Amino acid sequence: MAIASRLDTSILVTRKLPSSVLAKLESVGLIDLYLGETPMSHDELRSRIVGKAAVVSMLTEQIDPAVIDAGQDLKIVANVAVGYNNIDVGHARSRGVIVTHTPDVLTESVADFTWGLILAATRRLSEGERVVRAGAWKGWAFDFMLGAELRGKQLGLVGLGRIGRAVATRAPAFGVRVAFAARGAAGLESAEPMSLDRLLNTSDVVSLHVPLTPETRHLIGKPAFARMKRSAYLINTSRGPVIDEGALAWALQQRLIAGAALDVYENEPAVHPDLLSLENVLLVPHLGSGTTETRTAMADLAVANVVAVLSGRPALTPVP
Repeated sequence: MAIASRLDTSILVTRKLPSSVLAKLESVGLIDLYLGETPMSHDELRSRIVGKAAVVSMLTEQIDPAVIDAGQDLKIVANVAVGYNNIDVGHARSRGVIVTHTPDVLTESVADFTWGLILAATRRLSEGERVVRAGAWKGWAFDFMLGAELRGKQLGLVGLGRIGRAVATRAPAFGVRVAFAARGAAGLESAEPMSLDRLLNTSDVVSLHVPLTPETRHLIGKPAFARMKRSAYLINTSRGPVIDEGALAWALQQRLIAGAALDVYENEPAVHPDLLSLENVLLVPHLGSGTTETRTAMADLAVANVVAVLSGRPALTPVP
């Protein structure tokens, strides 16, 4: 691209990215980089998107019609996430704005992380660490902080997309059988399809892997917890609002389920206050894709989408 056209092109980047990634963006435009440690306000986002040809956004930014309309020169919104519920995709398309995301590159890291949460919850690792740090450990005891084994148990996957499938492929290493409830998904030979009700009734671990849609918001609430085993564990690495956090706190307090592990929350970074006081829930600050390799790959893919569109080529991973 000619220098003159590059100087006429401005790109908003809503969070700090690796310098090697930003250097690739500089080949197609001038970068307006937000340096704050917390998400920029909606008003600032609307103000800074004016005159921008592209925005590299995070899932923390709400790219709603007001923001899209403010970006009269906008050609692409490149979301650094596999999900895109933070973007009004329909409105963007109506304005001729391409929306992209970063599928595939985070699949393996999130699947590994999901198993980390499963192991931590069922073996009570965070509880144990708190005991040690508090100086309350009195030494080995035969019946102290007993957890649950996985071998011979059922893992129920709610959703069978890329990440759900990757989680399923790891199950044989732990001697776990897999069941899944998913609409319109092609099955796995090693997994049993079943209704959500039956999955909740029969699974020892329930792991959520669905996008956030009107249908999945609060999919797991009081009726779901009433169906689950009292010995079951709930894992969420998908989107926070898939779980009704108030109902989860109630279920944990009433011991309707044995425990839970959450990486995402309804109102991030806020967490339901009742969950904070409970020992039988592991609370992690949205670290599912949090490896240097994966986050760099996500940023690289988002930037590659911007470079392609601003250079007149098709986007690599447009939102379906």
